[in-house]
Amino acid sequence: MPALADRLGRTTVAATVAMTIKARELRAAGHDVIALTIGEPDFATPAHAIEGAHQAALAGKTKYPPQDGTAALKEAVQRKFKRERGLDFALDEICVSNGGKQAIYNAFMATLNDGDEVVIPTPCWAAYGLMAKLIGGVPVDVACPQNNGFKLRPEDLDAAITPKTKWLVLNFPNNPTGAACTRAELEAIAAVMRRHPHVWVMSDDMYEHLIYDGFEFNTLAQVAPDLRDRILTVSGVSKTYAMTGWRIGFSAGPRDLIKAMVAVQGHVAAGVSSIGQAAAVAALDGPQEIVGEMREIYRRRRDLCVDALNTMPGVSCHRPEGAFYVFPNIAGCLGKTSAGGRKINTDADFAEALLDEGHVALVQGSSFGMSPYVRISYATDDASLVRAMERMAVFTHGLR
Repeated sequence: MPALADRLGRTTVAATVAMTIKARELRAAGHDVIALTIGEPDFATPAHAIEGAHQAALAGKTKYPPQDGTAALKEAVQRKFKRERGLDFALDEICVSNGGKQAIYNAFMATLNDGDEVVIPTPCWAAYGLMAKLIGGVPVDVACPQNNGFKLRPEDLDAAITPKTKWLVLNFPNNPTGAACTRAELEAIAAVMRRHPHVWVMSDDMYEHLIYDGFEFNTLAQVAPDLRDRILTVSGVSKTYAMTGWRIGFSAGPRDLIKAMVAVQGHVAAGVSSIGQAAAVAALDGPQEIVGEMREIYRRRRDLCVDALNTMPGVSCHRPEGAFYVFPNIAGCLGKTSAGGRKINTDADFAEALLDEGHVALVQGSSFGMSPYVRISYATDDASLVRAMERMAVFTHGLR
């Protein structure tokens, strides 16, 4: 068999995917498994978005779309940024991609040379580092400890930047912690970045509308307009509108960077599903009440999980500002043995034993760059969450 590319050795299967696959295998074997692994809304796509796609298909809008996105969607994205963030982007400063993940890959592919560093506040979505490594970049993790609300400290950021740094990635509200930055905290980050003009900043705002308790979301481009020529803002419709399968993301930033990203996309995937883009136009321009309704349900689920977790022996859980994840600390469970005889030395041991014995699937914190924690996605129905918390309580009480 001919050899595969050496670059494949730089990356691995994400733990989120691996745990989801294992949960599906146990289900196929007849077990009642509750999966809290995937960050995917359990709500249906809004009817008006589906109707937008339907009407586009009926109108014959099923041909190859422009590589950077249809004019209709780019204009809707333009209106979204102006309406929600007070940001003005020209149409050639916007690119539509196959989900937010491709926007990130396009940006890295267009800018990273071998050995270039990508500073990533940790814990983080593992895809940032895995994509950077695949391309030849070097991820540089910067710890964001729980005692700082899982947020980036300016002094830690400043210490991590070197002449080889090419990107800083910001993801707040954060996956996996749900942490979100205040305006003042973003201003402190901006002050650091002004001292390092050779570094791009990516603001991954995919969870921007999933914020709770009156928290005010801000993005770096609106907080620090003087840095605009170095900031790429990434978002999409997947999380906000429960449209993960439609695969519509978008990014806005400096014209030359967007042009380079469009060139990369042209060689990888060309354009994005035309009817998917029509659905995204309808979502962005249509009624927004559904977003608030989903957000309130997520808030209730967050509180359900946090309150339950904080009653479990060996577990403590921070109450996050946003997203649909909680990231409990399980340090008090380490060094013990489960009722099924499994030794719990790491958060990976905890996650595997809980799946095998309690039939609840979650993801170990080490896969996001911080131990001993686990990530729980509460983007599932209330009844399943209640049962999952009950099973996890039984599991933790059984540790000896």
